[in-house]
Amino acid sequence: MKCFYYFKDRTGNRVQRSSPELKDPDKSDVSADVRVSNSSCSVASQRSIPELYEEKAQNLRVFSFSELRQATNNFNLLLKIGEGGFGSVYKGAIKPVDGKGDPIVVAIKKLNRDSFQGHKQWIAEVQFLGVLEHPNLVKLIGYCAADGKRGIQRLLVYEFMPNKSLEDHVFNRAYPALPWQTRLQILLGAAQGLAYLHEEIEVQVIYRDFKASNVLLDEDFKPKLSDFGLAREGPTAGHTHVSTAVVGTFGYAAPDYIQTGHLTTKSDVWSFGVVLYEILAGRRSLDRNLPRSEQKLLDLVKQFPADSKKFSLLMDPRLDNQYSLNAARRIAKLADSCLMKSAKDRPKMSQVVESLKQIIQVSDEGSPFEKSSECNENDSVDKESSETGVSESGRRRMAHLAKLSEHVGGVSRRGFMIMQRAKVT
Repeated sequence: MKCFYYFKDRTGNRVQRSSPELKDPDKSDVSADVRVSNSSCSVASQRSIPELYEEKAQNLRVFSFSELRQATNNFNLLLKIGEGGFGSVYKGAIKPVDGKGDPIVVAIKKLNRDSFQGHKQWIAEVQFLGVLEHPNLVKLIGYCAADGKRGIQRLLVYEFMPNKSLEDHVFNRAYPALPWQTRLQILLGAAQGLAYLHEEIEVQVIYRDFKASNVLLDEDFKPKLSDFGLAREGPTAGHTHVSTAVVGTFGYAAPDYIQTGHLTTKSDVWSFGVVLYEILAGRRSLDRNLPRSEQKLLDLVKQFPADSKKFSLLMDPRLDNQYSLNAARRIAKLADSCLMKSAKDRPKMSQVVESLKQIIQVSDEGSPFEKSSECNENDSVDKESSETGVSESGRRRMAHLAKLSEHVGGVSRRGFMIMQRAKVT
């Protein structure tokens, strides 16, 4: 899903610096398309991200364009591993700093030269990831800022994440189903990354674009937050929020932020709650390929409260009942707390981290899918299912779809009948 902008960019006529120098002494705001109100931000008592960046800038490698062109075989399309509003991402190999040893596999993000907004996000990424260090944040190795006959070239070089994103493994059926315990560990790591940004560094950072596609996975499926182009410094001491132009991704942005433009760390907490439900249900927050009544996940989950007998019908069928129902209910309740209408009622990410640790402990101790009363009434159906080769979870899902079909139009009803004849699970 693409990023959205609710308000016009009022900085469109400003001239952007094209040299590798990143610090603007007159601005502490390094995020994209941001307007700070007088009531929400004053002279910072702590150092800003650009000021902190000056101390750590030497930790980043500065690459020439020719180096990165060689690293990607002239940006060969066969090495292209991703694409977004910023530009394209390529797999590449760079030489170690000392020139000795084997090449290092990296991901190289190349800015679309026609993207003014992308240039601002490029600056934000360099400054934020040049300062931030945490096991659950992707590591920025270096950057390239070259101006020549071919125009302005802006590139970023990251550590390579071989298992792609959480989005790929949860929503793409080409990948094996992500096991329950792995899902929980990924959620915990992502929560720890957000808690670090919100509460553990000198300058509070609001991520502003937390979603499954921005949670990358290393070779051990350890999660790392990526794409800091929309990140924003939090409010200064004595202030409750910063006022910004509303940016983010449909389906993940907190309603209070959309309505007011008031950005806080609780905006990230809302987004985390959305992803919690995505991981439980195995479906996107917004899926326009489904019947209208089922397109919005947060509307759908209201039909399956955590304490209800029918809660298990919400769960991702690809889990094939290999999960702790008790832990899943607790995850849903945690998601509900993150999705409280009033931002002040949502937990801090450090509290979310502690809750997830407790839930993981419960999940480890419990048996896979503690059978609940809603399954007992389907015992006769289960027997038939084993005879026909249709799984129990598939039967329950079909029954649920049949019920939903009573409330939707003829097209959806026909679609259901087709699936029923095909015995879709």
